[in-house]
Amino acid sequence: MTNSNKPVILMPEDIQRLIGKDAQRNNIAAAKMVAEVVKTTLGPKGMDKMLVSPTNEIVVTNDGVTILNEMQIEHPAAKMVAEVARTQESEIGDGTTSAVMIAGKLLENAEKLLDMKIHPTVIIKGYQIAAKKAQEILKEISFKVDNSQDNHELLKQIAMTAMTGKCAEDAKEKLAEIIVEAVKQIKIDQTNDFNIDNIKIIKIKGESIKDSELIFGIVLEKDKISHEMPSEIKGARIALIDVPLELKNPEIDTKISISSPEQLQGFLFHEEQTIKQIVKNIKDSGANVVFCQKGIDDFAQYLLTKEKIYACRRVARSDIEKLSKATGAKIISNLREITPFEIGNSEYVKEIRHSGNVLTYVYGCQNPKALTILIHGGTEHVIDEVERAMKDGLGDVFCVLKSGLIVLGGGSVEIELSRRLKIFSQSLSGRERLAVEEFANALEFIPLTLAENAGLDPIDILTELKSLHDSGQINTGLNLFTDKIEDVLKARIIEPYNIKKQAIDSASEVATMILRIDDVIASGGKKGNMKYAGEMPDYLGGLS
Repeated sequence: MTNSNKPVILMPEDIQRLIGKDAQRNNIAAAKMVAEVVKTTLGPKGMDKMLVSPTNEIVVTNDGVTILNEMQIEHPAAKMVAEVARTQESEIGDGTTSAVMIAGKLLENAEKLLDMKIHPTVIIKGYQIAAKKAQEILKEISFKVDNSQDNHELLKQIAMTAMTGKCAEDAKEKLAEIIVEAVKQIKIDQTNDFNIDNIKIIKIKGESIKDSELIFGIVLEKDKISHEMPSEIKGARIALIDVPLELKNPEIDTKISISSPEQLQGFLFHEEQTIKQIVKNIKDSGANVVFCQKGIDDFAQYLLTKEKIYACRRVARSDIEKLSKATGAKIISNLREITPFEIGNSEYVKEIRHSGNVLTYVYGCQNPKALTILIHGGTEHVIDEVERAMKDGLGDVFCVLKSGLIVLGGGSVEIELSRRLKIFSQSLSGRERLAVEEFANALEFIPLTLAENAGLDPIDILTELKSLHDSGQINTGLNLFTDKIEDVLKARIIEPYNIKKQAIDSASEVATMILRIDDVIASGGKKGNMKYAGEMPDYLGGLS
């Protein structure tokens, strides 16, 4: 006879579990806290965060993805929201804070609907309807940008908008000019094919941010291999080599049988002749500069120095490929067949010292398809933040040139999306209508926060913006340079369409995914390891 009252144990005792409403509330609270962490950094008047690692390394930034990457986020739902920022960064390069804030607000608003006893499946359906409609409206209210030379000033303005609020703000006009020139230069002729990886960024401590410059060529963090080599080559003829300029060592089990001093001398002589022939082939090709991906042995170095050839060794593969795009040189793998046709050109190759760093400049290239941006700044923290600002600017300009579409900034596009979504929701019946309305309300979180971060009254600003958009002035937004509501199209506060598109996509997807979760099972830890909402130090962790 069996005991039917005996409990059935499915999981070990150390398993921590949250079920149903507890799981949903816990996950939503985590997402809200991630949004709260980054919201104060939004906009040109946003504040910075100082992140201190256990080894006392300091990062000062207001870049959303950098903040979330540096934090040790433990809560699984919070990690999912942080992933939104990483997706936004990899796909677009900017708009990370906005994407996280919208995701957090969507979940916060979903909690109100859950309190009204609306099932998560209904909320998810409503959010999906709203996200699809928002993308349609976004396309309608976007502006087309042609790819002619006339759009130079417009692209500069987009880059400046992206960099506003970063520590590069004083020099943003100079940096924006550099960004636009760089992007236009690497464009492949007659196409809209760009590769942001063809723009190399090098950071140099010293001088001012305003001394940052664009080099029409490649700068290598390498010095020449011998101080006796010339420090400057005019009319450079460049050979790019991806094999070692040295003799291969015999295999471990190779045996060489030498029975007399003459044979040993002959063996060494043959090795020398091989190296001499390689250097002769390089010289005969017309090359006076050599960049080698692998090693260059001492004898080859001596011969290259004797021929007054400038040489660098152990150059990274990525730099070799950029040099090829900049100089037109082909990457050589067979040194016996090197010819003048594989050689590239630049006006100068020069070794330059900057604040204790030795750099090799390859500049004056004709129509280079790879470039270098040199960033200067007083301290390492400043340079790092300028680099992040430049990458945001580059990402924005790339987006505009690829899609050919822009939208208005200053919260204008979010207010218009919200307004039209609320009108659209009137056509819906059923409880999905409430979810669409909450989706629309979540978008208003962006202009609300912009105003709050600028020290303005967020309710007054939001009310006035809504009123103006209702009256048909759909180009009005918040100009935080004047702290006034005005036509942001005339004020040239513009952003790429793709930033908003990706932010809405990513935020709505992660929100619906988290809303589907009604059971959280944490395995393999000790009792009490499950991190509960409200315990911020525990569950958002410290800084890594």
